[in-house]
Formats: sequence, C-alpha cells, structure tokens
Amino acid sequence: MTAPAPLTIDDLAPRLDGTAVIDVRTPAEYGSGHIPGAYNVPLDRLDEALPALRALAEKSELVVVCASGARSGTASGRLAGEGVAAASLDGGTSAWAGAGHALDRPAGGRAVWPMERQVRLAAGSLVVLGVLLDLALPGARVLSLLIGGGLVFSALTDTCGMAAVLSKLPYNRRRPGDGGLENTLGRLTERAAAN
Repeated sequence: MTAPAPLTIDDLAPRLDGTAVIDVRTPAEYGSGHIPGAYNVPLDRLDEALPALRALAEKSELVVVCASGARSGTASGRLAGEGVAAASLDGGTSAWAGAGHALDRPAGGRAVWPMERQVRLAAGSLVVLGVLLDLALPGARVLSLLIGGGLVFSALTDTCGMAAVLSKLPYNRRRPGDGGLENTLGRLTERAAAN
C-alpha cells in the first residue's frame, strides 16, 4: 500500500472532529502542546500500537503528526507498509499553531524543544567538541568527522540514530502517573469499538 498524500492544515481543520490524530513525537514534546484530541504514540513505539491503529483505521480516518512533518512522514510510510492508511500532516504542530489553531497543553505540561532542534544542538556541540579536543589531543577531530558522516547517512536514509538516542533521555520520556502508551492504546481501542 502507498501512503496517502499528506494533508494541509486547511484539509484537516474542518474535519478534525471525525479524524483520529496520532502524534508521533516524544511524550515530552506532546505534553508541551498538541493538536486537540491527538493520541500520543511515539514513533519509536509505533509497532506496539499497530494492532490498535489498524482497527481504528478501519473505522476512522487516521492522520499522523509531529513537530514539522518529517517524523509523521516516516510514520505514514511505515504504516502504509503494514497496510494501514494514515496521512501525514504537512508542517506538523508547528504549522497548526502558526495558522492560529489552538494546541492542548495538559496541566503540568512542560515546554521541551522539538526533536529536530535537540538533534541540531547535540550534533553541533559534538562537532565543536571534536575540533576543540583536537587542539589538545591530535586526532580527536575524528569525532567531528563521525558526526558529519552520521548526519549525511541520516539524510540519505531518512532515519536518525541521534534522535532515537535522545528520545530515551528522561526529559523526553513520559512522566510517572500519566498512563503511558498502554493507556493510549486502550483509548484507541475504545474509539475503534465505538465507531
């Protein structure tokens, strides 16, 4: 199956109530503001949610969203490969908010940088560190070369190992007591059964 064409903000806004929006950002990113009614299924846990998403897709339109549209495009392609139709939202939550639409922010939600920004900070810092270390330890610039090579590989394969590592850090994980993915999967299953 081929992934459906991406949706624009103008496509989604009028039919938001009848659409299941799946936010594939990290729990912390989701907690800092998400499209109203969106369900959080982090990209690195998409396979665990596949049965619930497949059941829901049979009853409702699915749209996947992230911060900018990059991770949701990946998710849309992965779901299509599993026979689940889910369109990606062009521009993600950034474009949604930029168009003047509200974002839900749970009580106690904390602002977290989008994953793309976290990756740029980490990669840039490691490149600078490699160059500076090379002044004291000749050959340390290899670190910068490795990071640059990783970024090229990331672009060519549309994957990001650094984002996968950063998503495991405590500030990008769910907080204790928020129900976790199991709670989200239960709500997805209930919605599929109700439709």
